[in-house]
Amino acid sequence: MAARQEVSAWRPSVPGVTEVFHAHFTEYAYPMHVHDAWTLLIVDDGAVRYDLDRHEHGTPHDTVTLLPPHVPHNGSPATPDGFRKRVVYLDGSRLGEDLIGRAVDTPDLRDPVLRRRVGQLHSAFARPGDELEAESRLTLVGERLRGHLRGAAGPAHRPDPVLARSLRELLDARVVDGVPLEEAARLLHAHPAHLVRAFSGAYGIAPHQYLMSRRVGRARRLLLDGLAPGEVASATGFYDQAHLTRHFKKLVGVTPGRYRSSSR
Repeated sequence: MAARQEVSAWRPSVPGVTEVFHAHFTEYAYPMHVHDAWTLLIVDDGAVRYDLDRHEHGTPHDTVTLLPPHVPHNGSPATPDGFRKRVVYLDGSRLGEDLIGRAVDTPDLRDPVLRRRVGQLHSAFARPGDELEAESRLTLVGERLRGHLRGAAGPAHRPDPVLARSLRELLDARVVDGVPLEEAARLLHAHPAHLVRAFSGAYGIAPHQYLMSRRVGRARRLLLDGLAPGEVASATGFYDQAHLTRHFKKLVGVTPGRYRSSSR
């Protein structure tokens, strides 16, 4: 089989993320190198063999690998067909340098919940306009990673209906413009993870799902007023018409164009 190299890299508009990198390599081997960011890695096909701090490790598909900044490591395919990986690089605002030592000791984490959440995070990264979802998912991923590294049980998730209502009011006031999670946390004097959990616990829906529901509701009214889907998308806060169509069809069952043409 010929050597294969497929890569895709971008920087989403999500605080704390320096790069998202997806790659499929069959023969390429990384030499020893370092990053100035945390490397959060999942492997979808195959496996990677790597050395970190002079100890050999591997990345079977059911693990999440977290490589700390400034610590040399390499990487090479551990299977004949190579590997397909998804990586997000995080700066120190997401994980502090005090956790580097623990990450060196236990870089490969067997946690099905964390593995699923990191996969969902990458799906959100790939969709322009879904930055609030990506930021929310990254906040919960970071919280779980810190729990692993500190060897502590997850924090108690106490109900906070007052905080949940405050966030709902903020989202209602900024349906079109939206609000980044970090800004909402700053305005409401709450930790971002607690903010997401309080809202989800109170209303049974995540903040980003609530915001998209409100936008789709506005879109329905404008479509019935006779506006074209492209105009509706820009008027209701969606990234573009495709972004509107994806969420509209998910919540209404038909595309905006079909919905509009069905009106009498």
